[in-house]
Amino acid sequence: MARRQKSIVNVSCFDCHFRDSSEWSALTDEQIKFIDTDKISREYKRGDVVFREGDESLGVYCIKRGLVGIRKTDAEGNSVLLGRLGHPGSTLGYRPFLAGESHRGTAEALKQSTVCFIDGAMVRDLLNANPALGLSFLESAAKALGEAEEDYFQSAAHSLRTQILHLLLVFKDRYGQTDKDGGLLVELPVSRQDMAAMVGARPESMSRAIRELSDEGIAKFPAARCRSPTSTACSTNSSLNSAFKHFPRRVFRPPADVG
Repeated sequence: MARRQKSIVNVSCFDCHFRDSSEWSALTDEQIKFIDTDKISREYKRGDVVFREGDESLGVYCIKRGLVGIRKTDAEGNSVLLGRLGHPGSTLGYRPFLAGESHRGTAEALKQSTVCFIDGAMVRDLLNANPALGLSFLESAAKALGEAEEDYFQSAAHSLRTQILHLLLVFKDRYGQTDKDGGLLVELPVSRQDMAAMVGARPESMSRAIRELSDEGIAKFPAARCRSPTSTACSTNSSLNSAFKHFPRRVFRPPADVG
């Protein structure tokens, strides 16, 4: 993960398609204009670091486009991608900022991304002027806590194979398409090692489960893709959606803001 000089870009908060569905929907147009004038928007290439574990929390970050993951590193230097990914509209870093703590994880761009930084002094001014913004962050934190509890239950209640199939189903919702042969093709946004970390499995266990799915003809995994062939795509999609009717699509929600 690299700290390269990031390109500063000009993007407008008023053009953001995710404004009304984010915590910032509590703000007035005048307050949004205040953010729009002073925020700093940067382009991040895949592998670039937005903020690093242990860094002082100086403000919050909004994802305009792309995909950002949160990594934790153990004492031996091993990096693990946590089970939630930050997508456009997500706000990162508000928990450590509001708690007065350093970042507990490293935010890494998993694909080319545009991320806006909002300085801490500005956030405090907005919180003082509009308490509804603080309630929005509180609601997000409470939901994230509930989802973390659900994650723990699902990891204990379901087999690795089931969790992998669920993860593929979540990826299908955002990155799936029908190929020229009528099969289901899913672009995998993370590596197999990161997929293993997201479901709490060892890489070799993930490789073994993927090999079994491939041998059974359920899905093939060429390069950074997953493909379900024509003969099984419809039945696989239908059965997965049925099997996971009550399995929450949690992976692409904001990452519990461990950042």
